[in-house]
Amino acid sequence: MNIWILLGGLNAAIAVAAGAYGWHALGDTPDIRAIFMMGSQYQMWHALGLLAVGLLLNHGPARALLIAGVCFQAGIVLFSGTLYSFGGLMFIPVTGAAPFGGGLLIIGWLLLGICGAKHVKRAL
Repeated sequence: MNIWILLGGLNAAIAVAAGAYGWHALGDTPDIRAIFMMGSQYQMWHALGLLAVGLLLNHGPARALLIAGVCFQAGIVLFSGTLYSFGGLMFIPVTGAAPFGGGLLIIGWLLLGICGAKHVKRAL
């Protein structure tokens, strides 16, 4: 079983459910709804990143891919989780978690890009 594909699918499902909840249950306060929905959108994009990690790992293991997957998952929890908490409860559980999580998401994409480039180079 490929844990990264499983996590990608689970995160995508949660993002869709969170988006529906945010849109329909948070009322008409545009700022609060926008913050919550941003969490859902970022979670979905990074769920796709986790799927890419899983698919690339099918072509051979790479330590950088594993680190990218960890960065994506931790970044989703810290970044999207903070936005969900703030948008839904008006509570920030850990100060600085969102920017740190965002940094992890950026690192994950950089690592994924490097691994993808190495894969393409080997194929040529």
